[in-house]
Amino acid sequence: MDKVKGSLEALNAMQLTAGMEGLDAESKTLLHSKEVLAVILQGTVEEYEGYSRKEIMEFIEADSITGAKEVSAGRTNAQIQGDSAEFVQLGEKTSNFDVAFRARNPRLSGVGVVVNLHIDVEPQKTYRPGYPIEKRGIYYLARSLSSQLSLATDTVDYGRLEKCYSIWICRDDIPKKERYSISFYGMCNTKNIGGCASERGNYDLLNLVVVKLGGKTYEGGEGDEGYSLLRFLNAVMYPHREDFMETISEYIDFSVNEELWREAENMSGLGQSVLEEGIEQGIEKGIEQRNEELIMKKHSKGLSPESIADLLELSIEKVRETILKKTGE
Repeated sequence: MDKVKGSLEALNAMQLTAGMEGLDAESKTLLHSKEVLAVILQGTVEEYEGYSRKEIMEFIEADSITGAKEVSAGRTNAQIQGDSAEFVQLGEKTSNFDVAFRARNPRLSGVGVVVNLHIDVEPQKTYRPGYPIEKRGIYYLARSLSSQLSLATDTVDYGRLEKCYSIWICRDDIPKKERYSISFYGMCNTKNIGGCASERGNYDLLNLVVVKLGGKTYEGGEGDEGYSLLRFLNAVMYPHREDFMETISEYIDFSVNEELWREAENMSGLGQSVLEEGIEQGIEKGIEQRNEELIMKKHSKGLSPESIADLLELSIEKVRETILKKTGE
């Protein structure tokens, strides 16, 4: 699988998220990690088709990742680039992008020329908040596009507008037939009269992606379209599952980050606790698996649960629980 090297920041966020219900402020921190964003972008952004997650991570401008950008008129334009006061007088309601950032558009960038994609990722607890998610997504896209223009001068260069993506990940309240699906919306040329035509890049500026989950178990097959992304998001959005870190590690490899493990020797506080906890859990899991193997080996030879417990120095409850789990007896 196309794994990327995990950072300490991402590992900390993973461990924090594992203890949350999902979509808490701490849980959303996970989506600020380039490793996590790379997995999401690989499955949703057409410009990154054919690129590895490692390459996509390099496209992301780490310094641009924020959750503090306001969507509402006036404030959005002032904060995203700091040079526009458009619509301030309207006094619209304030709301923030959850995770907004810029990433390089490889199709349009070249030597000495960098063209970006403007992306926001919006994790949502419910697909039915009382209004259509799709309409809110379109509004966010419009805001993201308009915020790129500076009204500080008399010149407005619409030719400099760059493509925007709004990616919505909805967890609960999904209609049954729509669970674990991904919808893509974009602008297209619907009709021409006469010999007219326009380059796609001149109007293909707003792309909305709505991912619908809908349950703690994703039952898709590996060959299904969207399988990799949906399986990953299932783990991220339902972090209480026992296999949370196990699933995440299939996409993000923390073991290959030698610098991270060396740093642990001098670490204090949460970072050290996270790593020590991970090591301890790994040891405990190994011991647990070994004990279960020994119990079943003795059981297969006809020994009673009491004899096995005495022989292996385990509790009789543990022996009976293992036999029941493995055989149903």
